[in-house]
Amino acid sequence: KKKIADNLKRIQDDIADACARARRRPEDVRLIAVTKTVEPDIIRHVLELNLADLGEAKVQDLLQRHALIEESIQRRSALAAADNAPPLPRPRWHMIGHLQRNKVKQLLPIVTLIHSVDSLRLAEEINTMAAKLGLDQKVKILLEVNTSQEKQKFGLAVGAVTAMADQIQTLPNLQLVGMMTMAPLTEDLQIPRFCFARLREIFEELRGIRVVGPEFKHLSMGMSQDYIQAVEEGATLLRIGTALFQ
Repeated sequence: KKKIADNLKRIQDDIADACARARRRPEDVRLIAVTKTVEPDIIRHVLELNLADLGEAKVQDLLQRHALIEESIQRRSALAAADNAPPLPRPRWHMIGHLQRNKVKQLLPIVTLIHSVDSLRLAEEINTMAAKLGLDQKVKILLEVNTSQEKQKFGLAVGAVTAMADQIQTLPNLQLVGMMTMAPLTEDLQIPRFCFARLREIFEELRGIRVVGPEFKHLSMGMSQDYIQAVEEGATLLRIGTALFQ
């Protein structure tokens, strides 16, 4: 567990250095701990380190982990009342993997942000289901963009983003708060940097033509191997698993 605290400190230092180079504020970058291979007691430890943003790539895993952690939080609350122990912070769950339309209903009541909206049909399903479930807030989403143009990757083509953002504004139960991309896994860090810079360009274009509102402020980009380049190119959300847990 000490190793995780040490890893977290190193990552935070890296983020601060990258922000200094890019003339940004470190507090504008949020770390999402990707917990997909991690035991529940390690997730609890991460929450104790005040890292409350947790990311999962599969709906089933997110639901299971959410249930386990909720149970832990309730147990801890009961103990805290008895012996003044600090309660566990409540996690904010991020859906970061490909989302199928038939899984939307289960996901919506517990997710804070969906990073991977990559089609109008999926956006419409989320909008419809949010209405059926009577959610009291709009569902926050990011558009996933395939900036690397890899055939096997999910995500919108770069040229389709403006039209998609336009259509999402007509869906009353969604709030478009930014975009997400995944760079290729490669030793050549100029390649992810190009993907991140491209996403930032599209982001600025959308804000410039006023297709989006003031809540459109997030760039979810950068993982364990390329988060430093992502911060330098404007990332506000980093999805980090391996660098934190190994």
